[in-house]
Amino acid sequence: MNLNSKIYIAGHRGMVGSAIWRTLSAKGYTNLIGISSTELDLRNQLAVREFMAKEQPEVVIDAAARVGGILANNNYPYQFIMENMLIQNNLIDSALQAGIEKFIFLGSSCIYPRLAPQPLKEDCLLTSELEPTNEWYAIAKITGVKACQAIRKQFGKDYVSLMPTNLYGTYDNFDLNTSHVLPAMMRKFHEAKINNHALVTLWGSGTPLREFLFVDDMAEAVVFALENKLPDYLYNVGTGVDLTIRQLAETIQKITGHQGDIIWDASKPDGTPRKLMDISKMHELGWKHKVDLEQGIQMTYDWFVEHVDQVKKVAL
Repeated sequence: MNLNSKIYIAGHRGMVGSAIWRTLSAKGYTNLIGISSTELDLRNQLAVREFMAKEQPEVVIDAAARVGGILANNNYPYQFIMENMLIQNNLIDSALQAGIEKFIFLGSSCIYPRLAPQPLKEDCLLTSELEPTNEWYAIAKITGVKACQAIRKQFGKDYVSLMPTNLYGTYDNFDLNTSHVLPAMMRKFHEAKINNHALVTLWGSGTPLREFLFVDDMAEAVVFALENKLPDYLYNVGTGVDLTIRQLAETIQKITGHQGDIIWDASKPDGTPRKLMDISKMHELGWKHKVDLEQGIQMTYDWFVEHVDQVKKVAL
């Protein structure tokens, strides 16, 4: 890569895509391409193929996806499997047809089996059943991983998949119906604080263990994959450290300044008991995260408070 290399970031306005864009810009990359969903529907195969053939980027970074937490996955299983497969398959195949040599596909730790040995290693993929609460999204992402692996095997192109742990940070989705656990908690505690420190009800028992990665660290991992030819097709990206959902709630409560009670609704699902990533492969190559969880939550909350009236679906 050089600083003038033409790089297309699919999903450049989302939390991950915008972080990648900022990181690349800060490093001096000047030829970045982004196009909004209103201008290019990534679910439209012909439109994506024509766009890729016309623009001829040297690299495609796929940060585009339909994402959400347990509630969204449970309520919209068809959209989660079909839309994600359409988006990624159109991007992957169009890149191949256009002769693009480098493709970075972003997935999720949910591709791994529900009860896989911890920490999760890349080679446990497809060894057992998935977590039912997000299997639709997981299956879609698995097909993307395998498509990139197939292209790598058959055509020798540098198509690599990065599987991040739970991501959070600036420009996250704070809508309570579709967001992930950390931003949802942050919004709940913030609203409860300004509502005379009202009690906060959270899903599940609080016992599942989760790992969280600040989105700017994920962007650095993408740049690392961009600037190096990684020898394997699949890499986990995370911190290697997890905590219980209860500990996460207490940390967010402290940072937001909420002083009310927390009620745990055990009638709601917990999801996978634990999802800790084995990140030794990325560490051996030279990438490591920089932002610890409490620091990252503080940075995210500072941004949330500053942009509370502008964040999508976050009206108080």
